[in-house]
Amino acid sequence: MTMRYQSRITVLLLSVALLIPLAQIAPREGHGEEPARITVLYDNIQYDPHCATAWGYAALIEHGEHVYLFDTGGDGSTLLSNMRALGVDPERIEAVILSHAHGDHTGGLIDLLGVGIDPPVYLLPSFPPELKSDIARLTEVIEVTAGQSVGAGVYVTGEVQGAVPEQAVIVATDSGLVVLTGCAHPGVVALVARAKDLRGEPVHLVMGGFHLRNASSEQLQSIISELHSLGVAKVAPSHCTGEAAIAAFRTGYGAGFVESGAGKVVLLSGAS
Repeated sequence: MTMRYQSRITVLLLSVALLIPLAQIAPREGHGEEPARITVLYDNIQYDPHCATAWGYAALIEHGEHVYLFDTGGDGSTLLSNMRALGVDPERIEAVILSHAHGDHTGGLIDLLGVGIDPPVYLLPSFPPELKSDIARLTEVIEVTAGQSVGAGVYVTGEVQGAVPEQAVIVATDSGLVVLTGCAHPGVVALVARAKDLRGEPVHLVMGGFHLRNASSEQLQSIISELHSLGVAKVAPSHCTGEAAIAAFRTGYGAGFVESGAGKVVLLSGAS
């Protein structure tokens, strides 16, 4: 081997030796380096034919390296079956957030915890004492406050009053805020307005149940107009929204309408 080639190899090896430790310790800069992903695990509307459907809602939030579950559907067998179909490992779940106390959003929790995990459960102070006690026997119960952080970039609206008290989840991404609603009993507009007031950022997407099955055409048009006024760029209604309401959102939002249902995966530009 000539001296010239030996010198080149020596320089290369020295460069690699210097770069490896720097790559290991260098902090990440900026936003969006980790993707944000939301997967609908439980819904009465089907999106992925590999997923079963049943009345209720649950969605997995993957924010950077962190994983949270929003609601647990109506029964554990359907929830766990869909998780297996979608390749979701329950042990990755760091926390469970419950929107409200109805069984189609809490019914899968006990079976989920029965697989041997014990993530803390974030719920409203107004949940029935019996339900809170049942959950507290299995894992930590955390009663939320408005704007509380569940983890980096994931927050709750806290209790919003209505016919049924409820909270939504706010996910901060480089695309903007994503607001997840279980049933939106207090009104989807009220939940979005609370999220925007708390975070002061544009709302990129609202998804979940909007509870508009009995809404009139005039009411639907008013709600769509109000969401536009709040700057909501996209909507992905499902669960209890109702077929007529979903059709109205499809028309009212055009390219900003996102089909949803069990098995739907929403990819966002990054975890903010």
